[in-house]
Amino acid sequence: MKPNIHPEYNDSQVTCVCGTSWTTKSTKKEIRVDICSSCHPFFTGTQKLLDSEGRVEKFNKRYGNLAAAAKRPSANK
Repeated sequence: MKPNIHPEYNDSQVTCVCGTSWTTKSTKKEIRVDICSSCHPFFTGTQKLLDSEGRVEKFNKRYGNLAAAAKRPSANK
């Protein structure tokens, strides 16, 4: 390897938004993550279902009548 061209490889502190933190090696001193193995549904076995702002209801309100009308055969044919 060529000298003086590689970044420094130090111990770094990784912190998740859930509060879990651990030490690893990286070129950055501090790393912040949004999700980790302590709070990810795959590892915890729990699932959180979020219906943000009632999106299903909003869709049905807008397009519910159109979808139902398209499925019905018209009597004029």
